[in-house]
Amino acid sequence: MDGAKESSVPLPFRRAVDGLRKARLRSGIEIDPVKPPQRLAPYAYALEAAVVDGEEDLADGRLILLHDPSGHDAWQGTFRLVTLVRAELEPEMAADPLLPEVCWSWLTGALEARGLGYGEPSGTVTMASSHYFGGLGERRPATQIEIRASWTPREGAGGVPDASAHLAAWCELLCQIAGLPPATPAEGAPGVVSLPQRRGPHHP
Repeated sequence: MDGAKESSVPLPFRRAVDGLRKARLRSGIEIDPVKPPQRLAPYAYALEAAVVDGEEDLADGRLILLHDPSGHDAWQGTFRLVTLVRAELEPEMAADPLLPEVCWSWLTGALEARGLGYGEPSGTVTMASSHYFGGLGERRPATQIEIRASWTPREGAGGVPDASAHLAAWCELLCQIAGLPPATPAEGAPGVVSLPQRRGPHHP
């Protein structure tokens, strides 16, 4: 992004994006900026992440930061976080009838554990099972879970949300749905990763 375009981006959004770029996250998470959608809000920034074990992706997802300086009635604020998270489940987890409620609680619990204020949460938890036949009959049945959610982060000083902490909470959701144990308070110094900085925030 050239200097003229950068200066036209609202300062609160630039600071929120800087918070995403500088976030320090758990090891085992591969995360990269990607092209954001262009019609959801005047300004947007998107990330894709995967929880990786060797060459296997245990879970993956996308997190999008939206900003409308004029505010948005449905958001009740000027920022919105939108996410999609997916993972393949172990059979014993897939059989749990309370799993959708548990997965939603992972998201809200990760936000609340960091003392993050948020409003207007909404979303869906979807489970889809696949059974294989014929030439694929040797494969065991598989169940994938998908979480789609959005929430309005509370804005702090200067109208800027703590985007870094919201990203860390989202990564905790990603790790939990991948089957990893919750992070401990001691985690965060060695083995953390910071975001690569390939692209600037998008605006029309």
